Amino acid sequence: MTRIVAGTVGGRTIAVPPTGTRPTSDRVREAIFSRLEHLDVLDGGRVLDLYAGSGALGIEAASRGAAEVVLVDSARRAADVARRNVADLGLHGTVRVVADAAERYAAGAAGPFDVVFLDPPYDLAESALAGVLEHLAAPGVLAPGAVVVVERSTRSPEPAWPPGLRAFARKDYGETAVHYAEPAADGDVGS
Repeated sequence: MTRIVAGTVGGRTIAVPPTGTRPTSDRVREAIFSRLEHLDVLDGGRVLDLYAGSGALGIEAASRGAAEVVLVDSARRAADVARRNVADLGLHGTVRVVADAAERYAAGAAGPFDVVFLDPPYDLAESALAGVLEHLAAPGVLAPGAVVVVERSTRSPEPAWPPGLRAFARKDYGETAVHYAEPAADGDVGS
């Protein structure tokens, strides 16, 4: 079980798939959301949670004021668990679950999104992650001032930020590295 840290459903627990996912710890989630609230991108925002697993990151965003959240996971079992979590917490009007591959969904994503979470399996190939990031950098996917949050192993290299995305922070928590990026200003290229 994973606990939602704060907001309208703060303190409630959600189920996690029995295998195949690596839930973000409460400590890391609290740090991520503290930064996002400081950046003022959550309240009333649109959130995309790719590689959602149980949906903990997206559900936390909804609990903290996001107006619309899309949870995407290619594993049917994870999508089913996320759907049950959304139903159990009464978040149907705010959170939608899509069973699809992150890259395919990102390629056709109907933005603009204010926050995008990418918490893929640590063994996901860097080239696959780069492909998803490239789709997110396409015009119209991210809102001005949007934040892209990528969670990886500290042993993984920095994500290959495509033109259109600029890294602005990294924070490590034990084995977990959290990378933050934003839409690049005209002329900025990756990081």
